[in-house]
Amino acid sequence: MSRLTRRQFGLILGASTATLALPAYLRAQEKPKVVVIGGGAGGATAAKYLAKDSNGALDVTLIEENDEFTTCFFSNLYLGDFRDWDSITHSYDELVSRYGIKKVTDRATAIDREAKTVSLGDGSTVPYDRLVVSPGIDIIYDSVPGYSEAAAEIAPHAWKAGPQTRLLKEKLDALEEGQNIVMLAPPNPYRCPPGPYERVSMMAHVLKEKGLTGSKIFVIDPKESFSKQALFQEGWEKHYPGMVEWYGPDVHGGVVGVDVEAGTVETDLDTFEGTLLNIVPAQRAGTIAIDAGLAGENGFCPIDAASMRSTMDEAVFVIGDASIAGDMPKSGFSANSQAKVAALHIRADLTQSQTFPARYSNTCWSLIETDDGIKVGANYEPKDGKITSIEGFVSQSGEDAELRKSTYEESIGWYEGIVADMFT
Repeated sequence: MSRLTRRQFGLILGASTATLALPAYLRAQEKPKVVVIGGGAGGATAAKYLAKDSNGALDVTLIEENDEFTTCFFSNLYLGDFRDWDSITHSYDELVSRYGIKKVTDRATAIDREAKTVSLGDGSTVPYDRLVVSPGIDIIYDSVPGYSEAAAEIAPHAWKAGPQTRLLKEKLDALEEGQNIVMLAPPNPYRCPPGPYERVSMMAHVLKEKGLTGSKIFVIDPKESFSKQALFQEGWEKHYPGMVEWYGPDVHGGVVGVDVEAGTVETDLDTFEGTLLNIVPAQRAGTIAIDAGLAGENGFCPIDAASMRSTMDEAVFVIGDASIAGDMPKSGFSANSQAKVAALHIRADLTQSQTFPARYSNTCWSLIETDDGIKVGANYEPKDGKITSIEGFVSQSGEDAELRKSTYEESIGWYEGIVADMFT
């Protein structure tokens, strides 16, 4: 099996620069304090590289309310029975023991940008000299008429990995012959552009494996097109003929509302019925970023393309899904890449270390069926005030089975590499 090594993964990402010597005057004073909110692909990576590459010069605190992190990326493979739960769930222990990061297991409730403090759920505050905000996305429940946080316990969105993912899996596995799935896909911008359509593939795989040939998956999409559309639709026709029906807005005419108790999604075209509803609403930056005044009118946070520094506050860096990152999609790989750029500039701010031109990378892999993997990705640089794609690639229609298998195996190597890069 071909796999990406950790060294290869670091080269792909443009791994952080070598640790620079600590100036003598810094060794004689209190360490500058860096607080990181959010322990996902962005936050965990930022905390690690801030601590590791500063050679102990920085006091790094990671605030994350969960004891472990479950990756959104590869959670669809858990739904499709290609991964188990433990394989997508990871501990923060090595970040603490190996790099001396202070892990605060609590919810960050507020940011006081004037006082430079972060408030916690227990009422205490944590001071910072620099702050990394990586809270991911929050769901805008009322963007779908009839949907709510309570309704999500019946019709899960599962767009934050954790209990919602388990609930969706439980409901998927309980389906019987002839029972249908209705997915309401999210509008742009949202976390993981190919994610809904890989999920459709994995749900179709489960139905096929169980012999539920009379069941269908209806995809109601507010977008006129979606990431890797031709590749997914080619795969659905090949592997799941007649099982998946995708409806764009020019066909369904708009969503009127959902009734999770009745299991219906009403559109101008028709009312679609499903034993399982997977409703994925519109999204915005995590609430703490919104409340701190770091977001623009579109609900996401503008940043300086060369550093990931907030345009609202020079002491704050926003990375990952919460940021407006130009051409970069909202993905785990993007967040990991952005975290290293932010860490570089924070170290320069606080230890007078050297900076280098920002380079960003992303690849999004998707699995359509066993050993049928596809990918899309690009490299990026700051240009004209935004993060701009400078070269890209995408899988092609009609690729042979060996290439698709190799692409899937490459994604397994990438997953092992990125979680090692985040947590060890």
